[in-house]
Amino acid sequence: MIRDTIAAISTGMTASGIGKVRLSGDDAIEIADRIYRSPKADKSLKNVKSHTIHYGYIYDGSHMVDEVLLLIMKAPNSYTREDVVEIDCHGGVVVMKKILETAIKYGARPAEPGEFTKRAFLNGRIDLSQAEAVIDIINSRNEYALNSSMHQLRGNLLNEIKEIRKDIIGSIAFIEAALDDPEHMDMDHYGETLEKQVNENIAKLDRLQNSYNDGRLLKEGIKTVILGKPNAGKSSLLNYLSGEERAIVTDIAGTTRDILEETVQVRGILLNVIDTAGIRDTNDTVEKIGVEKAKNYAEESDLIIYVVDGSTPLDENDFEILELIQNRKTIILLNKVDLNLETTRSALEEKTKHPIVEVSVKDRQGMDDFYQWIETMFFQGKLDFNDQIYITNIRHKTAVSEAVESLKMVIQSIKDGMPEDFFSIDLMNAYESLGTIIGESVGEDLVNTIFSDFCMGK
Repeated sequence: MIRDTIAAISTGMTASGIGKVRLSGDDAIEIADRIYRSPKADKSLKNVKSHTIHYGYIYDGSHMVDEVLLLIMKAPNSYTREDVVEIDCHGGVVVMKKILETAIKYGARPAEPGEFTKRAFLNGRIDLSQAEAVIDIINSRNEYALNSSMHQLRGNLLNEIKEIRKDIIGSIAFIEAALDDPEHMDMDHYGETLEKQVNENIAKLDRLQNSYNDGRLLKEGIKTVILGKPNAGKSSLLNYLSGEERAIVTDIAGTTRDILEETVQVRGILLNVIDTAGIRDTNDTVEKIGVEKAKNYAEESDLIIYVVDGSTPLDENDFEILELIQNRKTIILLNKVDLNLETTRSALEEKTKHPIVEVSVKDRQGMDDFYQWIETMFFQGKLDFNDQIYITNIRHKTAVSEAVESLKMVIQSIKDGMPEDFFSIDLMNAYESLGTIIGESVGEDLVNTIFSDFCMGK
């Protein structure tokens, strides 16, 4: 298939040491030849070897635009499996835009968001799950998310899905062949054999489904809400976690009236931390709105950190918070242990089953124990990327769930003694659902939607 040649700036649009303009398509090298001149003006890029670098200049007619290095990558050994030219230029925004405009003037067209990776997918270099991993790598916000995306880019999810689909299509082929040639292919007791195979595949897919929540938290971060009475130390905790004075800390109760948000890392785990207004009965209209916001955020959280002021007795405001967090994943920080305690650990243990950590946020006491509890409460207490495959994409989870439901229908049909052609229908539905993950059963609209989320030039 002949495709037009696309061009885009592939580095950030900021002043930097180096910029990169990328071309891909059947005419990429020819277009580059029109705008490139070697120092002696005696070199044609059409005749150079693949994966070579060439020093020279970009010209728009007789006007020199910039001094550059050109990297030539000929199909199929390139990112897109097309001829690719990458122009390394000075990193100024104006010069990069001028080189891009020149490439377009001499035959290229502007690339759409994600079009280079889209071409890599359409040309068979990567599957759809690997293409989605590319944007996840770019958007990774911590090392664990990066590692997870790299595993997907290397094909771990692809290989798992292909193995399951191979097993499913093998079963379909056997059933269809046996129905066409019953004299030579015996299907007696085949239901038992098929049930065992299907249950094995359901178990594999269940593991993928169960990995989604951890995968989502790896990718997006743990939505963490800090709750507590006024002056319990919530804002001090936010400042400590963020490493800067994000929240105003005073001895005046009710200083925090609105929501403060900060993204922090705790031992490589991403926390999207929300500091809320102190929960108490109040007649102040603004503070009352802040208290309601705090309760709403708590309902939507992945983790609640309930900061208890150990220097004061528990009161009706604490009891309200304890009721609010009863069925939520929570770590309780008994704060201000550097002072004389009016609320003890044992008093809290009588009221709740949530883990309690004695800390002094001010003096940095007990924080390692707090961090350890975060690790314990998520990712089964550890993160291991040796073999673990995490699903981080809701589209993938939906496809896996649909496949599981179809395979469960196969099991039910076997138990109900249904004819074998009923098995094939649900097996094929599972096969096609899994195909949407790797791009073998997807429509053009879905592909366009996925790549529209990419940055320009990738």
